[in-house]
Amino acid sequence: MRAPEFWHSDNWASRLLEPLGSVYAWAVARRLAEAKEYRPAVPVICVGNIVTGGAGKTPVCLALVERLRARGRHPHLLTRGYGGTEVGPRAVDSVRHDATRVGDEALLLAAHAPTWVARWRPDGAVAAVEMGADILVMDDGFQNPTMVKDLSLVVVDGGYGFGNGRVMPAGPCRESIRAGLARADAVVLIGDDRAGVACGLGDLPVLRARLVPGPEAEGCGGRPGGRPFLPRPPPLYPCRNRRAGRAGGKGRRAARHHRQGRGAGAVRPQAGAIGLDGPAGMGHTRGP
Repeated sequence: MRAPEFWHSDNWASRLLEPLGSVYAWAVARRLAEAKEYRPAVPVICVGNIVTGGAGKTPVCLALVERLRARGRHPHLLTRGYGGTEVGPRAVDSVRHDATRVGDEALLLAAHAPTWVARWRPDGAVAAVEMGADILVMDDGFQNPTMVKDLSLVVVDGGYGFGNGRVMPAGPCRESIRAGLARADAVVLIGDDRAGVACGLGDLPVLRARLVPGPEAEGCGGRPGGRPFLPRPPPLYPCRNRRAGRAGGKGRRAARHHRQGRGAGAVRPQAGAIGLDGPAGMGHTRGP
């Protein structure tokens, strides 16, 4: 479904719908606050976003899998299977399954790593661990409150940002930007920051990334088209974050880590395992 044009800017339609957006944001916040989270036996990295629709989550997941494998880990991917009928938990088999059953994103992920479709994410996590996963990468699920996440990355399209910044149906956001960024450990910014996203992130670390067509795009002018292709995972570049704004705040993220019983410093082993640790990487989430 194409996003409404009024989601892109401040206008009378978005202002008219803003009260409904406030109700939606309240409902999401309440669901997140009241949920009882399941803690899997292995670390969980969540790659999500704040706006509805695609922002580059799947390529980022593939990049993480590539780095985890290079460090001797055995990652499995966990997804809802958007667009498919499968409830799961089900290990995706690209030979037996099609997009109608498991969704096209699940098939893309399964071409690179063991992938599980599970509407109830904890069931998928249990199945993946039983089959040898020692770390889980969730494609989407940032607003899903059913599982503890050891590292949460919010992916943002640098050209679009957060649209008009309002919550659905007044804008493209699934929750308030402030609330979402308060739970994030870092932002992955895809492409040039034409929307000025980095200026409003406060002390939240920013990882720069770009999308690079893989060899499957050869013969198509280096661009998607002509035949299906799988994008090569984008390299992730830690960068020095600007401090022009303060959305969310370090205190709220530290409180989240404390509520989950792990402390902000517990994020470090997972961050180091995927190459995110460093002076400009996860340094801001290490706590006192």
